[in-house]
Amino acid sequence: MLNKTRSTNPTIADLDQFDEIIDVRSPAEFAEDHIPGAINCPVLDNDQRIEVGTLYKQVSAFEAKKIGAAMVSENIGRHLRANFLDRPKNWKPLIYCWRGGNRSGSMTTVFRAIGWQAGQLEGGYKTYRSHVVSTLETLPQQFNFVVVCGATGSAKTRVLQAIGELGEQILDLESLASHKGSVLGIMPGQPQPSQKWFETTLLQALNGFDPTHPVYVEAESRKVGNLHVPEALITRIRSGECLGVEATMPARVAFLLKDYDYFLNTPSLFLNRIDALQGLQSRETLDIWRDLALAGNWAQLVQELLEKHYDPLYQRSQNRNFAGYRPLENFMTDDLSEAGIVALAERLLHSRRAQIA
Repeated sequence: MLNKTRSTNPTIADLDQFDEIIDVRSPAEFAEDHIPGAINCPVLDNDQRIEVGTLYKQVSAFEAKKIGAAMVSENIGRHLRANFLDRPKNWKPLIYCWRGGNRSGSMTTVFRAIGWQAGQLEGGYKTYRSHVVSTLETLPQQFNFVVVCGATGSAKTRVLQAIGELGEQILDLESLASHKGSVLGIMPGQPQPSQKWFETTLLQALNGFDPTHPVYVEAESRKVGNLHVPEALITRIRSGECLGVEATMPARVAFLLKDYDYFLNTPSLFLNRIDALQGLQSRETLDIWRDLALAGNWAQLVQELLEKHYDPLYQRSQNRNFAGYRPLENFMTDDLSEAGIVALAERLLHSRRAQIA
């Protein structure tokens, strides 16, 4: 009977033992998600991958392998000339594809033949993705979150970022998601990442935190734009202590006019997005808001959006997600200028540090 030998290929735990990580999947696969720090050197580009896959299904595996081998060989040679000729003899690259099969195996074979200590990641990207998902189910439990709460327009994200600039650990979900969280929260020119890449960057952020110190985070719903916050993370965040920000209506309106200035500069952006409120607001109300935007009455429009949509929505969310839960302290402000936000962040930190001293 033949003895089954255990694979000696490197695993996810060995990533830091290599000088460079090379993702040989197609550009489309790489764009959706990849190991942080990896470079993309596809052995089959998007069109070639489709062509080989079609041959495999419609003709035969043999014909697909012949054409695929020719393409892979040409592409490896091109990457070698363009990217790697300056690498020293002791260079150690880690190479991966979808599941640690032929694509990464081909480049690994060539690189080893040259004399480099190339490794082929066991299980490929598929194993890495499983690692991300499973780790996000448990890792959040290690951290104590301090949640910055407050109604829309309270500058919670800016306060959170100021807390980070003051030396504290922060988890900025909206920056990772490229979205401001609300139905009107798109960031022009910044499309949201894929769900997979969002989770990859979440894990990267969590891995950088010290569990012995608090992590500050903004109160968020389960979705930030089109992206879902992992269940274990949102549950842990909602079990954290809360620091409430209460800004006056004039301060909130002034802040939002500045923070969403792209709507003021390009009203069509707002008019296109306001349709998302259909079913949440009456047709008559939406028509009034469209007229205010077209007339340039932005301050009135913002105040009506807060009073008739966002504030009731925020209260319902608080009642649903934080029933019986009250902030440790509320911080009042009528100044959400840059200087006012820094002062507010300092007040939050001073108060919390005094409570735990």
